[in-house]
Amino acid sequence: MPYRMNDEEVDGQIDALVARVVAGTAGLTTDADLIREIIVTSLKLIKDRTNRGDVKMMNTALKELRYSSLVFQSHSDRRKVAVYGSARTNPDNPNYSMAEEFSRRMVKDFDYMVITGAGPGIMEASNKGAGIEHSFGVNIRLPFESGANEYLAPGKVINFKYFFTRKVQFVKESDAFALFPGGFGTLDEAFELLTLMQTGKSDMHPIVMLEAEGTGYWDAWETLCEALTDQSMISKEDTNLYMITTSIDEAIEEIVRFYRVYHSQRFVDGLLILRLNSEVSDALLDELTEEFADIIRSGVIQAVPATQDEVDTDDYVDLPRIAFDFNMHGHGRLRAMIDRLNDSVA
Repeated sequence: MPYRMNDEEVDGQIDALVARVVAGTAGLTTDADLIREIIVTSLKLIKDRTNRGDVKMMNTALKELRYSSLVFQSHSDRRKVAVYGSARTNPDNPNYSMAEEFSRRMVKDFDYMVITGAGPGIMEASNKGAGIEHSFGVNIRLPFESGANEYLAPGKVINFKYFFTRKVQFVKESDAFALFPGGFGTLDEAFELLTLMQTGKSDMHPIVMLEAEGTGYWDAWETLCEALTDQSMISKEDTNLYMITTSIDEAIEEIVRFYRVYHSQRFVDGLLILRLNSEVSDALLDELTEEFADIIRSGVIQAVPATQDEVDTDDYVDLPRIAFDFNMHGHGRLRAMIDRLNDSVA
């Protein structure tokens, strides 16, 4: 059923307004239906007599999301790694130099761009290593912070009032995540990333947790996860979703390897579609079907052509792809399957 105001005159005016603006773009947009729904939602706030504070929050959130998407849009062809870590890390801390070197190498050797929270400490080190041309900052406006660090260009800094809109853009725009030692904010991001991937609310991405050798920060994390596993709060396979290391080489290899064969994913008509960077053999698909039968509800893993939904949205239609009936809860095992795919190519 169409999402409308159910007022013939108002709905007609909305239709005419959207059509007029679309015509002004020479018909380049294919999202007029969604834009129309946003307008309807906004007008319904008036009819609902929504509290002004709630309207202000929704208004600010939409403006922040819109502007952030605009900033990232012209760089959508390059992969990006989000780097998290403490704003309190000093330049003489070994984790500072490690973050700087990690980001420098991701840019120089693999053409990634780097996204940070725009602040000092680990964030500053990462933007410094990446360089201004290859850095983004998603800054949260706080009364005790002084704004973006000096290694960010003004046009690549997005200032957020709300943490939740900032988090959405961090996850939406990043292809990989690197977490260095940090406080509540870093741990919050770590748990949120893992929750999103464990529940399937985010596509699968590589997550690496780094620290300088001898600092011992992630030891407590491993102890906690062991306790969660022992008490059946998480499954053992959920630990496949992240990697802990003191080696920049290992961290970079983990990220680069993740996209060796695997490219991206999408659900279409209940099937999980994995788009690939290269073809895989039928023999490997048979092996995967047997090895990962515990996360397949029915049928087998098989090569498929691009679905009509993907064709309609021009969604990587030229890439090979495989599909299967995923059980929707074994995401740690899904990550293990992606690793097997990636390891199939030397």
